Amino acid sequence: MPVSTASAIVAAAGGSFLLETRTPAEVFTPEDLNEEQRQIASTAIQFAREEVLPVTAAIEAKEPGVLAGLLRKAAELGLTSVDIPEAYGGMEMDKVTTTVIADHMSVLASFSTAFGAHTGIGTLPLVWYGTEEQKQRYLPRLASGEWIAAYALSEATSGSDAMNVRTRATLSADGSTYTLNGEKMWITNCSIADIYTVFAKIVDPAAGTERFSAFLVERNTPGLAVGAEEHKLGIHGSSTCPLIFTDCKIPADNLLGEAGKGHHIAFNVLNVGRFKLGVACIGGARHALAHMIRYAKERKAFGKPISEFGLIQRKISSSATTLYAAESMAYRTVGMIDAAMAALSPEQAHDPREIQKRIEEYAVECSILKVHCSEMLSDVADELIATMGGYGYVEEYPAERFYRDARINRIFEGTNEINRLIITGWLMKRALNGQLPLLPAIKKIMDEVTQPLSLDGAGDTGEVLAREGEALSSARKIALFAAGVASQRFMAALQDQQEVMADLADIITQVYALESSLLRARKLAAAINNAAPVAAAMTGLLADETLALAEQASRRVLAACAEGDMLRTQLAILRRLARSTPADAVSLSRSVAKHCIQLERYPF
Repeated sequence: MPVSTASAIVAAAGGSFLLETRTPAEVFTPEDLNEEQRQIASTAIQFAREEVLPVTAAIEAKEPGVLAGLLRKAAELGLTSVDIPEAYGGMEMDKVTTTVIADHMSVLASFSTAFGAHTGIGTLPLVWYGTEEQKQRYLPRLASGEWIAAYALSEATSGSDAMNVRTRATLSADGSTYTLNGEKMWITNCSIADIYTVFAKIVDPAAGTERFSAFLVERNTPGLAVGAEEHKLGIHGSSTCPLIFTDCKIPADNLLGEAGKGHHIAFNVLNVGRFKLGVACIGGARHALAHMIRYAKERKAFGKPISEFGLIQRKISSSATTLYAAESMAYRTVGMIDAAMAALSPEQAHDPREIQKRIEEYAVECSILKVHCSEMLSDVADELIATMGGYGYVEEYPAERFYRDARINRIFEGTNEINRLIITGWLMKRALNGQLPLLPAIKKIMDEVTQPLSLDGAGDTGEVLAREGEALSSARKIALFAAGVASQRFMAALQDQQEVMADLADIITQVYALESSLLRARKLAAAINNAAPVAAAMTGLLADETLALAEQASRRVLAACAEGDMLRTQLAILRRLARSTPADAVSLSRSVAKHCIQLERYPF
């Protein structure tokens, strides 16, 4: 049965964080987990610690049966079936619970990659789009771990351009079978999977049509061959192979969803995949940070532990702070998704289409998480290597594996470049369709910035973290101002200005990160939580960084949109919007680092 989340959480419209302010009570945070969710988190933590980490070497060496065996052990605890309905052997739990599991299972990238591919993009297409007969046939096997799932979309010439697949499916004259021909590339779980969701175009030469569709293909199907394992930079223990289809005949009943509607399956499933990838990066970063802190406490130089040096403390604090922002965004997002699910009627709650609509509402937040968290993990892995120095660069220690493993996350589930375009493009599309009042908000800010500068200060509002709240307000205005200038300059052609779109996406991401962090810090302060001071210090660091990054990206946007006196005027407006008094970053950084060092871990 689903586990309820805090009742005050608001299912705000996707992207509305750019336009509206929320209260701390309206957002979900990790501190809001209920007792059952905490118990499930403990189960995941224990499984990762006692089952996954002890066999790291065997996983990385691809010893036969180890990875598949771990997935089956996880299934015995119910960890692989939380998204599968009870009617098919699953646990059918809420999205917060699935998030907790993905988060705390992610201590080894090779395993979390396999686990995520099986439970997410491998299983959800069936859950959402399968016929009753397909669900009865396959879902109980996937829930129990008897079978392992894989998702086959990418090809050699169609990675980011997913719709440009060359794999073809031809329906037999009697309509009983499809024949598949083509090749899929970079398929996670490929060599250990028993069933694949395969995307191909149904061709009808007579009608001259090609319809992008999805199919369920079992491993032992004649005409299907699994290629050799790819030798990868990282995630050595996960299986990555090509799939080759040579006159591969499957029953027509194995069409998944409707013919010609494969893009709905691909893109809706990828929204969840992006979210789960971001969450897995959070778990990986938490584990890497613990390594960093332990090493810094043990390693001595110049007669004392290097954890006492300011620049090492800065590495610890910056890693913990960006992790805090990522975690705050992730749980806020899943809280909104569950709140939206809770508003469904009993009939709608069991309708996969209604569930997909609620998740699709937060497509922009999912892309933000994918980009931010994958880059956050890379930064933490880099700081781990820097902290360990020469030891971090040799294979005997885990730091170099963290570093190698982290890189794939910026490619998985749509590259970060593609996701940056999605962030800005999705918001602009919703604005033009009237689904998000972005254009009136842009007009309002454009009118505001052309008014004479007021000499009245904001004053002391008495609000907790007031300076950080002002920074958030400024960052939001900068985002709207830059978007307004770009929209006026390029109008419908903005989508062709990829550099501008990416810079706007980065500013938008910073707004979501800072607001999520600020609301969580205020919620902790109101609850008189012991972690409130370190959350406040982290939010203070994020506020200054947000304004600096937003101003830098906005300068590039403005320079691409204007020149001469117009550009100088716009830059003056930007300087006014970005005006702030910085905090003492050195003191804040030391405070965060010392808290982490004392606990020997990430403090939340």
